[in-house]
Amino acid sequence: MSGEVLSQNEIDALLSALSTGEMNADELKKEDSVKKVKSYDFKRALRFSKDQIRSLTRIHENFARLLTTFFSAKLRTYVQISVASADQIPYEEFVRSIPKMTILTVFEVPPLDGRLIIEINPTIAYTMLDRVLGGRGASINKVENLTEIETKIMSQLFEQAVDNLREAWATIADIDPILTEFEVNPQFLQMVSPNDTVVVISLNTQIGDTSGMINICIPHVVLEPIIPKLSVHYWMQTAKKEREPEEVALLEKRIRSANLPVIAQLGTSEISIHEFLQLGLGDVIQLDQSIDKPITLSVGNEPKFLGQPGKVNKKIAIQIIDQIKGGYTDDE
Repeated sequence: MSGEVLSQNEIDALLSALSTGEMNADELKKEDSVKKVKSYDFKRALRFSKDQIRSLTRIHENFARLLTTFFSAKLRTYVQISVASADQIPYEEFVRSIPKMTILTVFEVPPLDGRLIIEINPTIAYTMLDRVLGGRGASINKVENLTEIETKIMSQLFEQAVDNLREAWATIADIDPILTEFEVNPQFLQMVSPNDTVVVISLNTQIGDTSGMINICIPHVVLEPIIPKLSVHYWMQTAKKEREPEEVALLEKRIRSANLPVIAQLGTSEISIHEFLQLGLGDVIQLDQSIDKPITLSVGNEPKFLGQPGKVNKKIAIQIIDQIKGGYTDDE
């Protein structure tokens, strides 16, 4: 039987059809016994589960937020970047889907094998270039006639931007993106076989009044070693890594050597603004603290001890006589 859930109306209609003879129960049994075949396109192999694609989407949603912050500061204008889609497709389909002349940056991501491509729509790329050079963000498309200076500026800008990929991927891999190629014609980039599966994350990008797409193409060979980390089980793990004894000893040593402010409060008093303005040299302010009662010692702004003032070797000192209940304890 199919796993489809029927509504009450559909169940009633089915029972009615069986009772009136419009539908034969034996024929239904025969239909269920027939093996159902699902077509599969080997040229469009699905190597990632929906769960893994969702994990990649979450990672690059974080990357999009980091890029938004980076470009907003770098370009000094309104920038909004968000994930539009994440799909797995053959590499040749990705090449056909992008403009024939566009901005292509290729990055190695050691220690992972392979390389990934970040394609920036020329409209967006030239807006960025114009802002970096002090313009208002005008966009033109002369990608086939890029000068050496324009190529250098764009390469440096996108290389700095992709540094954010390291932070976004930190949960699944410790990568070090390195720009290896800058190209404008996708036909010249044959990184993997045309039928190899790649994951393409498309980012909606708005810079000022200009909008366009940034596409991130990640071949299967790059993600293969970290596929297990893209599952829900990995993301939902709650087991905490136990600290090594050396780490604990070092942490304890640093905590013990940390400086904490210790404040002894002799007392407090309240006066009016008028009285404050009338204060002069030699005036006395009466505190609300009795001399026969202990004073409060605060550690890190937290009341911790009670003490009494005195002198040690002609220096003012406080002798601790009790611990304030309700303050931090040794177990906390």
